[in-house]
Amino acid sequence: VIKCRAAVAWAPGKPLSVEEVEVAPPKAGEVRIKIVATGICHTDDHVLKGSLPNVEFPVIPGHEGAGIVESIGEGVTSVKPGDKVIPLCLPQCGECSFCRNPESNFCQKSHFSEPQNLLPDKTSRFTCKGKQINHFFWTSTFAEYTVVPEYAVARIDAAAPLDKVCLFGCGFSTGYGAAINTAKV
Repeated sequence: VIKCRAAVAWAPGKPLSVEEVEVAPPKAGEVRIKIVATGICHTDDHVLKGSLPNVEFPVIPGHEGAGIVESIGEGVTSVKPGDKVIPLCLPQCGECSFCRNPESNFCQKSHFSEPQNLLPDKTSRFTCKGKQINHFFWTSTFAEYTVVPEYAVARIDAAAPLDKVCLFGCGFSTGYGAAINTAKV
């Protein structure tokens, strides 16, 4: 178990509170990441206001981030400790019909089909003051360490500047996708 700082949203309409949290080690098929950089998206504001459905409080928000793999659970093969990675708020299992379709990116394991307040085994890796803290989109990048399913992380080039590529997790990819796919720029 790692103790670190995280910005916790205890209840809708309340400000974030920086707390010491415990982050359990990854279980089979999971990756624990040291978050080096994170962005703030308007979606995180929706979380704080309580206007985003399926978010359970208390929660550690954040879904634009980049970091370094700290440890891996049994069976993880796509990344190893020391790899630079971006957590994915839209996971890519690579196996479902949506992931195999070149015109889609809504994996069947995403928050559109299943809430991502807990990891796939229906447990949290976060606790604070003896209380379970929920995940947000399985990423929770407002924590110094987070745990995500292997299919919700992408290994990136070792030379990538983490403070810049953290925006690929949502902001850049959303804008790029809208420009290319919707506006046909």
